[in-house]
Amino acid sequence: MAEVIVVGGGAGGMLAALFAARAGAGVTLLERNEKLGKKIYITGKGRCNVTNDCTLDEFLREVPRNPRFLYSALSFFPPQAMMALLEEAGCPTVVQRGRRVFPATEKASDVNRALERLLRQAGVKVRLNARVKALALTDGRVAGVTLAEGIDLPADRVILATGGRSYPMTGSTGDGYDLARTAGHTVIPPAPVLSALVTAAEWPKQLQGLSLRNVTLTLKKGRKVLFSELGEMLFTHFGISGPLTLSLSSHLPEETAQAEVLLNLKPGLTPEQLDARLQRDFAEQPRKQLRTVLPGLLPGRLAELFPELCGLDGAKQCCQISRAERERLSTMLQALPVPVLRPAPLEEAIVTRGGVAVREVVPATMASRLTPGLYFAGELLDVDAHTGGYNLHIAFATGALAGQSAAEDG
Repeated sequence: MAEVIVVGGGAGGMLAALFAARAGAGVTLLERNEKLGKKIYITGKGRCNVTNDCTLDEFLREVPRNPRFLYSALSFFPPQAMMALLEEAGCPTVVQRGRRVFPATEKASDVNRALERLLRQAGVKVRLNARVKALALTDGRVAGVTLAEGIDLPADRVILATGGRSYPMTGSTGDGYDLARTAGHTVIPPAPVLSALVTAAEWPKQLQGLSLRNVTLTLKKGRKVLFSELGEMLFTHFGISGPLTLSLSSHLPEETAQAEVLLNLKPGLTPEQLDARLQRDFAEQPRKQLRTVLPGLLPGRLAELFPELCGLDGAKQCCQISRAERERLSTMLQALPVPVLRPAPLEEAIVTRGGVAVREVVPATMASRLTPGLYFAGELLDVDAHTGGYNLHIAFATGALAGQSAAEDG
């Protein structure tokens, strides 16, 4: 019977341990924290968006970084398999808006308990507060691991599922990158993704706490549109956040200065319809100041600030607004520049971009192409996706495939 060690007891590690044990291996799961699945507890704002009830092709369209690498893992363990696994463990799921899948109780703790129950049933040995210091390599092959206190644990195969570097308080501090490097692997420098954005301008910060719905956020690099989507966003004390911002951050060019972010506050109107609306509003209230008319189009705080953003005098009466000024107002309502300085710090990002280069990993097995007996799973790999349960399921699917493959590796 093969002996498999799984390093990291998060989403990917738990599935890797479970599938390896179910395939007949003796499995030890090592977790540096005092409990398993610490990051799962905070996903989906504590509700745990475990996966997305979509097809394989639909899933891959939500993966901007190395989607083809995931084809085998998602075919082996699709979202519906994860839903069935939780059902088997006594944690039924529900599908909500955007086909996001949550535990029926909407408690992340129930997902963790269900997975721990399955691990016990499969006979997985779990060791908590066990930090791995090094991989043991013999003749270029993995032979086990060495714990921080100097204890050597032998194994036939080792699966690294240590996560990225986002939310380090959950234990994701980048340990796995160093372990991968010692086995000869290239590590793409980690960067934040699914992240809030810090703005260069001060005006978004003046709108802190204001949430906008049914707006479009567009990202351009030169003439090329990299992202454009309708949804919700939020102004913060440092810039912008919310679902649209997080998704847009997945497409930011490496040189943020090359990014042009535009906010369409009235995406439901054509430019002609918007201009007609402005003309009507001005004609109906000719003696009113511009700033007192705009609340009919925009939330109060934004309406107060908007004339200044357009280079207009908010105290000017509507009857005094020139055609050029009205056209300027109309243009800015549908293409308001939001100058982005940089993503928020990596420690605050939902997901880490970067990690072990996927060209050095066999996609059909998650095995290292460089070091026999070594496998990878989860956020440690250089793959990331949009919000909606996709990233967590990538961890589940790559973990399941790595575990099955490690147990069957002959």
